[in-house]
Amino acid sequence: MSMNRIEQELYRRLLDFRLDEPGVPFAYSDRLARENGWSMAYTFRVIAEYRKFLFLCCVMETNPTPSDQVDQAWHLHLLYTKSYWIDLCRHTIGRELHHIPTEGRQERQRFVEQYLKTLDTYRQYFGNPPADVWPDEKTRFASIRWMRINLHTYIPVRRLWKIF
Repeated sequence: MSMNRIEQELYRRLLDFRLDEPGVPFAYSDRLARENGWSMAYTFRVIAEYRKFLFLCCVMETNPTPSDQVDQAWHLHLLYTKSYWIDLCRHTIGRELHHIPTEGRQERQRFVEQYLKTLDTYRQYFGNPPADVWPDEKTRFASIRWMRINLHTYIPVRRLWKIF
């Protein structure tokens, strides 16, 4: 859990990096909370973990794999193109950081291994990750099917059976 001087400076810059633009009526954190159905307190915890993930992206030799929550923060940040590509990548971390999506089920094992390596590296720098943001690999890669829906048009109902 120790960082060298260069890593400390990088992490300080990430902590200082502003995701919410001042004075905007619907800030990044507000949108992240709304789109995921999270409380603001939980959203700010996820954002803190997103900053740690960005740090890991810079210090790991292999591609880190985020938790689903951190990935949601990353996906949304990518939509704020100036903030992401100029303010974060160019001015804060000094390099481009590309999101590499999965190419299908055949890559599952690779992403599981990368996730485990990400968690190991996280522990080296930050201690144990919070389980409600960084679940174990079985939970992280459980069979899921996501779909974006309009809650003004549809009412989500929890399925009590499995579809094969």
